[in-house]
Amino acid sequence: MVNFISLISGSSGNASVISDGRTHILTDCGMSGARLKDALKKIGIAPEALSALLITHEHIDHVRGAGVIARRYSLPVYATEKTFSALNCGRIDDALIRVIKPDRDFEIGTVGVLPFSIPHDAADPVGYNYFAEGEKYSLATDIGHINDYLLSHIRSSRAVLLESNHNVGMLEAGSYPYHLKRRILSDTGHLSNEYAAKCALELVKSGTERITLGHLSRENNTPELALLETHTALTDAGINVGTDMRLAVAKRFEATRI
Repeated sequence: MVNFISLISGSSGNASVISDGRTHILTDCGMSGARLKDALKKIGIAPEALSALLITHEHIDHVRGAGVIARRYSLPVYATEKTFSALNCGRIDDALIRVIKPDRDFEIGTVGVLPFSIPHDAADPVGYNYFAEGEKYSLATDIGHINDYLLSHIRSSRAVLLESNHNVGMLEAGSYPYHLKRRILSDTGHLSNEYAAKCALELVKSGTERITLGHLSRENNTPELALLETHTALTDAGINVGTDMRLAVAKRFEATRI
């Protein structure tokens, strides 16, 4: 049985785990080592049992504890070359560094992994496809917009962790400075609820059974708004949410099964 779990998700920190029971892969570590240990314990995985850490990009809400856990558990760290160059999380031993490239697949234990480029304002950011027990699972957050390339990677996934970062009206009316609003709304910023809903519809048409909306902004979104927009788009297209597919929102500070 494959478990794909968001440990934490949001603008304050992100981390997820995929496990087939033999290989346990952590993607991002936007929390302290102590908090990660506690979060893993709650889902029945010891940090010493982790097989690898994959990094999507170097922003602090994704790598806050990456250096600490790599050093503490001698954990191999996978990221693009430019991401490693941009990392600011303390020294990672050269023996633990695994340089990856978008669209070049590799294996970690019994799980296949394919990184793909994502449109975000980082050095060389990626999302990930995971292949386990004959199924594909995908993580696609920190994506400024949806394009055909990205869709081609995440279509036909059994389950997807998909960004639904902000409600545009809340963002535009909120207290963020103008330059930050422009950054978030740009093609290399974050995905709005509206475009997450459109992407979710494409995914369900391709056979995706479970979509979990993640990386929600604390200031410019609510779980209820994110869920409502995608739920409405799906039901308007004749999809029965709960029967044809499952839709959820990843909790900010608690584990959520994707």
